[in-house]
Amino acid sequence: MSDRLSIRTMAFAGICEAAFLVQRVARHGSCDEEAIRHMLGSILNTDPKTPEEVLAGHPMLDGYKAIVEQLGNGNAQKNAELTRYVVSLIALERKLSRRQDTLNLLGERISQVKRQLHHFDLLDDQVLSNLAGIYSDHISPIGPRIQIAGNPVYLQQPLVQHKVRALLLAGLRSVVLWRQVGGQRRQILFGRKKMVQAAQAAIRHI
Repeated sequence: MSDRLSIRTMAFAGICEAAFLVQRVARHGSCDEEAIRHMLGSILNTDPKTPEEVLAGHPMLDGYKAIVEQLGNGNAQKNAELTRYVVSLIALERKLSRRQDTLNLLGERISQVKRQLHHFDLLDDQVLSNLAGIYSDHISPIGPRIQIAGNPVYLQQPLVQHKVRALLLAGLRSVVLWRQVGGQRRQILFGRKKMVQAAQAAIRHI
């Protein structure tokens, strides 16, 4: 199995992992803290030496499992909501890539969050609020808006809203990475068998 395929699959697993965590937070109000820390950390890794560095440090088991379940031919029940989040993030990135002005603003805002981490933890409410603000201010206006399904009791809570938007931003970071390593939508349609095999291989090594 080629390294390029493994790296592309890793990046796509990052998209799926972010979508899974969005779904988890929206439904239950919380999710695995290390998983969210890992995904949010990828947003701040804007100058990696290698593509693997962006998502290094966490196995992303749920992301790889999602690839196998969503793209495989097995009997696993498909998660239509998760698929909708992934497709929406890919569509958003396509629009974002044409907006150099927005990309420049994103870079400035992310740099501000990096400086903030000298004083606050990544999962501090204020940092989460700022990451969510980046998504609300610069990504949402591009459209189309991603409709989040979940428990209204949790979705009304500001901290949950911040986590969801910050995770959507992390998902977008993984889409950018996926594009950078050669990811294309037609691979999801016509190369899914290879992607599933690469994801299964990654799961075996976790």
